[in-house]
Amino acid sequence: MTDFHDHPGSPLEKAARRRASAARSAREQAAPAFHVEWARHEDDVRAAQRLRHQVFVEEMGARPAHVNGAPEGHDVDVFDAFCEHLVVRTTSPSGDLGDVVGTYRLLTPSAARRAGSFYSDTEFDLTRLRPMRDRMVELGRSCVHPDHRSGSVILALWGALAQFMDRNNMDIVIGCASVSMRDGGHCAASLWARLRETHLAPIDCQVRPRVPLPVDDLDQSLQVEAPALIKGYLRLGAKVLGAPAWDPDFNTADLPMLTRLADMPERYRRHFLSA
Repeated sequence: MTDFHDHPGSPLEKAARRRASAARSAREQAAPAFHVEWARHEDDVRAAQRLRHQVFVEEMGARPAHVNGAPEGHDVDVFDAFCEHLVVRTTSPSGDLGDVVGTYRLLTPSAARRAGSFYSDTEFDLTRLRPMRDRMVELGRSCVHPDHRSGSVILALWGALAQFMDRNNMDIVIGCASVSMRDGGHCAASLWARLRETHLAPIDCQVRPRVPLPVDDLDQSLQVEAPALIKGYLRLGAKVLGAPAWDPDFNTADLPMLTRLADMPERYRRHFLSA
């Protein structure tokens, strides 16, 4: 019996390389390209609010309070008018911009003063963060269209946010990371029990929820996996600032989180700030 080995340069090896190259090209052609930008017109903001309504209300069952004058089918709150809105759109092969498939909103310290507070102030007592308020920005209302949750959209959003902070000499990010309470809150309580052992911020940065999730009355022993967005924050060096608050409008448990750019692993700093 003759042994046959597929040596580099053989016809079989060349054919395999051609097939692999063709498969890569097909994937690249099938995968949409994205364009990330800051909203410049009301139409851009409205597109982001429509996506938020689709994800939060239609998909997740949220029932946020209605804001007078808000158009039907839009998620709008009183902080929107003070925020910078970041949007990600699909692009066609010819470069035409498509629908908004991802969004974040950002509230700067000066804008928070005009608004009267950060959104997080409505859910948590942020007294211990007072010394750093002039250097921190708040992220919120993060969502991605269900057809585009592979990670590319959120990475595009994070890259633009990191560059914004670098340009404006901001080095701290805060925000509320939500966990669904469709199970009554047991998964959220179990996740908090795990994260407080591994990712709790120092005492001088800890905050208190205004409407606490009653974790002591819930099962905290479930083996749960953090939602993808929270896992992403933790990889970037985020810390949990304290126990979760209960948001009845969105039926979520909200974990207060803080990320310092200085704590971000170097590989992520290079990736996000290279542009």
